[in-house]
Amino acid sequence: MDIEPFALERFFAEHEAGADLMLAESGVRSLSAARFDTAPGELGYVVPTAGDPDFRAAVGSLHDRSAVETLFTCGTQEANFLAFLGTVESHAVVVTPTYGSLTAVPRSLGEVTEVPLGEDWRLDPDAVVEALRPETDLVVLNNPNNPTGRYHDESAVRAVYDACADNDTYLLCDEVYRLLADEPIPPVAGFGEYGLSTAGVSKPFGLAGLRFGWLCGPESVVERAERWKDYTTISPPKIGQHVARQAFDEREELLAESRALAADHRAVVADFLDERGLAWSNPDCGVNALVEVPDGFPDGETFCRQFVAEESVVLAPGEAFGLPGRFRIGYGLPLAELEAGLGRLGNFLERHR
Repeated sequence: MDIEPFALERFFAEHEAGADLMLAESGVRSLSAARFDTAPGELGYVVPTAGDPDFRAAVGSLHDRSAVETLFTCGTQEANFLAFLGTVESHAVVVTPTYGSLTAVPRSLGEVTEVPLGEDWRLDPDAVVEALRPETDLVVLNNPNNPTGRYHDESAVRAVYDACADNDTYLLCDEVYRLLADEPIPPVAGFGEYGLSTAGVSKPFGLAGLRFGWLCGPESVVERAERWKDYTTISPPKIGQHVARQAFDEREELLAESRALAADHRAVVADFLDERGLAWSNPDCGVNALVEVPDGFPDGETFCRQFVAEESVVLAPGEAFGLPGRFRIGYGLPLAELEAGLGRLGNFLERHR
């Protein structure tokens, strides 16, 4: 298994720790630990190592899946990783642009065909169907999409699922931003036998530090993923599960806060970009967007490196998503930090007009 470097994370590792502001954060502002009971008792393994059965049943029920069809993981990242290990043998189709691991990990296990989003960053089911082969093991979709912020509608996703089912192919949907939608479409895991959903509490709840996520899908795939998990993290984090359950119980209140923040901050960024004539992906869900690189800069990498060098603010270069003419901005951070970061971006653009 030979895997390529994770371009986005390597860029962040190079710049994030020394910068004043992170304007490329992909989740909603972090909640204080003081809001929760953080004392789960003895800090042993979670037993059973798939996660608490009652909690798995509660999460699974929201995906039309049972406890045995639900596996708790160390974040959505591990959920995706285990799903790939449990499904990909020959060929995968990945809808792009997307989060780097959703192409890199399948490519380390087999051949990958990338299918770009269509006009206006919309999912084109016909293009996905055209990429299917008899030996295709998995189709990978990120919905709502990172980095564009586009939320693909249910009819388009169901068309992809139906084609996958007819081809004896699983559809994995990374739905880590789904609960930020005012009216989330049903999770893919509930579409039928071939549906897999991954998600977690990092993005919509603002609880990235818990490292808590899940995989829901057919028992056969979840069982294979659990066998692989014995060789990765064995069990989910005990503190993570303890706090995540509290957040899950309070999810209506917490998600309402996150959705309001996302809507308010999107408007702030939209006004900023409009005033400066910068085109963006016009996101309709989540807290990410792609922005075109301003004139005078050859590519996203150059723009982002010069910006962080001069203003100590991190943006994400489009090269990390295969789109060198753009950069990703995140607007889920606290409002004061967002306004400060945009202020520095405005000063930078003014200097380089």
